Amino acid sequence: MKEEVIRFKDISRFYQVGTVTVKALIDVSISIYKNEFVALMGPSGSGKSTMMNVIGCLDTPTGGEYFLNGNDVSKRSDNELAETRNREIGFIFQTFNLLPRSTALENVMLPLIYAGISKNERIKMAEYALGQVQLTDRMTHKPNELSGGQRQRVATARALVNNPSIVLADEPTGNLDSKTSIEIMGLLEQIHKQGNTIIVVTHEEDIARHAHRIIRMMDGKIVSDTINKKIKTIGDYHFAENES
Repeated sequence: MKEEVIRFKDISRFYQVGTVTVKALIDVSISIYKNEFVALMGPSGSGKSTMMNVIGCLDTPTGGEYFLNGNDVSKRSDNELAETRNREIGFIFQTFNLLPRSTALENVMLPLIYAGISKNERIKMAEYALGQVQLTDRMTHKPNELSGGQRQRVATARALVNNPSIVLADEPTGNLDSKTSIEIMGLLEQIHKQGNTIIVVTHEEDIARHAHRIIRMMDGKIVSDTINKKIKTIGDYHFAENES
């Protein structure tokens, strides 16, 4: 039996903008299972970003129940949600969100500081995560000394360092050229093969085709949820050793 990681039960999220009520999510029910590779798609205003924010415990629903690893997190306080985020979810952002004056190693260690892990253990765990994304030789470099692809790999290592239940990637190739986008998707495939549950939020069909399951949204609702029978795989992608 498949292990359920995420379950939405009639989740709604409404916003008040002046006198207008914006219905970003309307009675969404869905389950995502361990080691799935899911693409969440939809045009601007479809609700996919709101859904990502609720999944990532960055936002709370107006109604319904959200179970993360069997625990109802839909009514937790902001502090409880922050703890859940740090423990259960790894984020990869389009804009990398790296601290410019910190090294790659220091950036990757950040979630471990919030988790209260000792310095020696933080260094070990961050070095291991950077090794997973093949950036061992760039640990002391700052973001402005790295290429776009390398910065995204640092962000990916930071997402992995706590061994989260879910890796949430929000438009992870949005600021990258096509060659580097292929490299990052190859990296996500490798992470998926190691047993991680991955959810990629994207509006690009080419990126979504790497996922095993594609969920499409429109007007705050899921309009299709299909198994991808034409998975586009990169295989065992070998990163350029001398990327500048």
